[in-house]
Amino acid sequence: MRYSAVDFFRGLTIAFMIIVNTPGNWTHVYPPLRHAVWHGFTPTDLVFPSFMYIIGVSMWFAFAKFDRRWSPEAGRKILRRTILLFAVGLILNNFPFLWKNWDTWRIMGVPQRLALGYGIASVLVLNLGRRALIGTSIGLLLLYWGLLNWFVMPGADPYGAEGSAVLRLDQWLFGVEHLYHETVAPGVRIPFDPEGVLSTLPAIVTVLLGWLSGNLLHRHMAQKDRLVRDLLAFGLICVFLGLGWDLFFPINKKLWTSSFVLYAGGYSMVLLAISVWILDVKGWKRAPQFFIIMGMNALFAYVLSEALVMLWSAITWTGADGAETNVREWLYNALFHPMDGGGAFSSAVFAVVYMLLCWVCCWYLYRRKIFIKL
Repeated sequence: MRYSAVDFFRGLTIAFMIIVNTPGNWTHVYPPLRHAVWHGFTPTDLVFPSFMYIIGVSMWFAFAKFDRRWSPEAGRKILRRTILLFAVGLILNNFPFLWKNWDTWRIMGVPQRLALGYGIASVLVLNLGRRALIGTSIGLLLLYWGLLNWFVMPGADPYGAEGSAVLRLDQWLFGVEHLYHETVAPGVRIPFDPEGVLSTLPAIVTVLLGWLSGNLLHRHMAQKDRLVRDLLAFGLICVFLGLGWDLFFPINKKLWTSSFVLYAGGYSMVLLAISVWILDVKGWKRAPQFFIIMGMNALFAYVLSEALVMLWSAITWTGADGAETNVREWLYNALFHPMDGGGAFSSAVFAVVYMLLCWVCCWYLYRRKIFIKL
């Protein structure tokens, strides 16, 4: 049986991800649509972990064909999908000029973290039982906490950016030239990858939380009221555990701290519980269909949204005033900037309209029953 709530949740996550990734003007963005500068969280910080979480939920149902056990066939499929997803991320990092900037080509990124999280979590879930997965998750979160404290540069803040174990490992593996430049304090950007190698370790647990939730969905398929209750209960427990751990290990999306894993994972469970109640208990599917359509081609929607805006930004020309512009800037200045003189409202409207453009493409595929998967 397929839960409509899973597709709805996935589509809602992707729609919000596109909105926060493509404002019309990065200088003017409503605070809830910005990431926290360093410690702390905003609604935007919960989007990416929600997508990793729902990947774990979907894995529970997708791996039913392998009886949810490891096999050579399952291993080949997992390896193929991991490599393809990682490759998509590499291409997006230098799109559309793949033949240029090899010496500064960013290695890690969002699809790369999805790939590694999916690949490693898949091996774990097909080889371990539920109790062993819970123990492994706890162990990974504690291990990451220890690694940040043990391998920090002498005198540096273990939960800061400069001198952290996360940055040191990425510098050693890739070199500074291949790292993303992240804002780590107001007005301060340094080479630091928020999707770094070491911080992928706790991100695996985000996927495992989704898998364990998928197990709940399966076990309570005939008792959806009980399912909603359990998801809400476990979600709130994780949220409060994350907030408690925040006192010692700050909630931080860019480090993907262990407290952040529990906090964001708990919110994902709560949102999934609400989605199940709306769609699969109450049967309200007409209005949520908008997000279900995008959720059926979520990966396509994300890749399209990233590639299209990069292409628009790459097509440049010199305007009548002598200043260089591009398709994205021209569209924003011509159609949206006049709304409020370039403020946060016009920036947000641009983002929503852009998301709707991506949705139309998903709707076209949905009508033709085309579902693009790796």
